[in-house]
Amino acid sequence: MVVLTIVQSAIMLQFDWNGEQASAEAGPIDTLLDVMIVLSCFVFSIVLVMLGYSIWKYRAKPGDESDGEPIHGNTKLEIAWTVIPTVIVLAGVVYSWIVLNDIEEPAAAADQLRVNVYAQQYKWTFEYPDQDVTSNELHVPVDRQLDLHLTAVDVIHSFWVPEWRLKRDLVPQGAEETEVDDTLLVTPDREGTYSVLCTELCGFGHATMSAPVVVTSESEFDRWVAEAKRGGGGPPVPQGPGPVTSGGGEAGAS
Repeated sequence: MVVLTIVQSAIMLQFDWNGEQASAEAGPIDTLLDVMIVLSCFVFSIVLVMLGYSIWKYRAKPGDESDGEPIHGNTKLEIAWTVIPTVIVLAGVVYSWIVLNDIEEPAAAADQLRVNVYAQQYKWTFEYPDQDVTSNELHVPVDRQLDLHLTAVDVIHSFWVPEWRLKRDLVPQGAEETEVDDTLLVTPDREGTYSVLCTELCGFGHATMSAPVVVTSESEFDRWVAEAKRGGGGPPVPQGPGPVTSGGGEAGAS
């Protein structure tokens, strides 16, 4: 089983399943996936070995057409095949919990950049409140932590930059506007042009809902901000229908 696990793992880990890494959070997530792959190979190896042993050990002899012997069960075996998978799954859960907790609750950086992200059918709008700029493209400096505040204007959307690995749903707010975790911290660590995608089916135009993500040096980002201000500051911030009350209507509606 050990040899079979090693062979399978060696083959499966040759592939870059998640693609390019472009954030500080991508590495731990990819490592988590690799660990899950190895655990899966181990479980699959157990199944294959036991299946092969059973086929060989209990095969019918040539010419034997009699019924098989009655089976009354094996308590020790049943306990073993319950406990072992449970331990493996719990180990994966604990490791996943630790990794995701470290990623989703990092220490706030002193130079954190806040960006308000608005999603609506079928476009993205990005507001930089400290820079007084809005854009239909997400421009950010490399190696600087982003404090993304996510707002759905109409229906449920989902924010995902594949190279950053992190994904977060955007849910229309309730009456108190405190019911949804609508923030995401991520630190891009590689310059380049990527895409932010909506991964929650939001209507007929869902497949077209994407926007460019441009990660540049700090100086390039400052130049972009200056140019955006000279151009009038960018498009207006989307205005939604207002928070929804528990009764299903809009807050403040008569």
